[in-house]
Amino acid sequence: MDLDVFLRSTLNLGTSDYPWLIEVFLIVFVTALVNYLASLIFRKLQQQLEKTTNLWDDAMLEAARKPAGFLIWLLGLSWIVEVIVERSDALIFAELHSVRQLFVASLLAWFLIRVIRQVESRLISDEYTSEPVDPTTVLALGKLVRLAVVITAALVILQTLGYSISGVLAFGGIGGIAVGFAAKDLLANFFGGLMIYMDRPFSVGEWIRSPDKELEGTVEHIGWRQTRIRTFDKRPLYVPNATFAQVSVENPSRMHNRRIKETIGVRYDDASKLAAIIADVDEMLHQHPDIDQNQIIIVNFNSFGASSLDFFIYTFTKTTDWLTYHKVKQKVLLQVLDIILEHDADVAYPTSTLKIPEAITIESQREQAE
Repeated sequence: MDLDVFLRSTLNLGTSDYPWLIEVFLIVFVTALVNYLASLIFRKLQQQLEKTTNLWDDAMLEAARKPAGFLIWLLGLSWIVEVIVERSDALIFAELHSVRQLFVASLLAWFLIRVIRQVESRLISDEYTSEPVDPTTVLALGKLVRLAVVITAALVILQTLGYSISGVLAFGGIGGIAVGFAAKDLLANFFGGLMIYMDRPFSVGEWIRSPDKELEGTVEHIGWRQTRIRTFDKRPLYVPNATFAQVSVENPSRMHNRRIKETIGVRYDDASKLAAIIADVDEMLHQHPDIDQNQIIIVNFNSFGASSLDFFIYTFTKTTDWLTYHKVKQKVLLQVLDIILEHDADVAYPTSTLKIPEAITIESQREQAE
């Protein structure tokens, strides 16, 4: 069937009326074919790159997949518009070149942002690196680079649309002063987040707490305006970044050791055995496999309590893990109790001694005899 007959019977169009229709169909066909071939090339490249562990080629390939498809169709559509422009005087087609530049700049910015995101996810993954990079540093650098890409793309788009970049920058400098006064809290949080990224007092995944405020939990996300902390009762806590410039922050996740500091009381009746008990406890701690022997170990008689002779133990565990630490502490305290019992002594508990005068005792006995 002739193409002209087919178009007239289906769409009531004819190549004689619209001679550019054949070119449009050919361009659409070529564009679809190129897009299909590009998808095949990407698939073959992915199969080859999966054999390596280089994060850069995988990131570039994955980031380029969608923008490349959009770029192919963009070029095809702009080619179609050029064909129509040659046969039409419509003013709407006069800005074809600028619109094409606008979309190309947008696609390039989209591609770069996708590359940054792909590199971020791979840098903190142990699949591509033997030692994953600190997530906080990676996310901070990624945000800065993405911000630079967005600003650059915006300036290019403005220049393409005919706006003067120098005028925009001058206006931004003057308007920045007014914005600074109007959004000082927002800027304080922004610079607070910047200081967190630079000083790194804590990172994502670490346990922090503040003695100045009721703030304790595990850091889940560090944003430019606020930081999300998951408390121990699993509630999310959103803290403005400016807060960390005003309060002290403890980071228990970066401890080298955990401390065991306990006071133990022995009965006054076991005073003669106290020196031997202290010596054996000290020996036990110096031989304990879970106690850090490079740290200070103290076992000393401390005070005469109201109902006990108190000695204290002061030492540090090798582990910093919270659950493991409590298991080690439990083991140490049970061993201390065993040592006390081995010396036929016992742990003291609060007691009171009532002294009754002898005369009262004799008088009471007489009354009972009568």
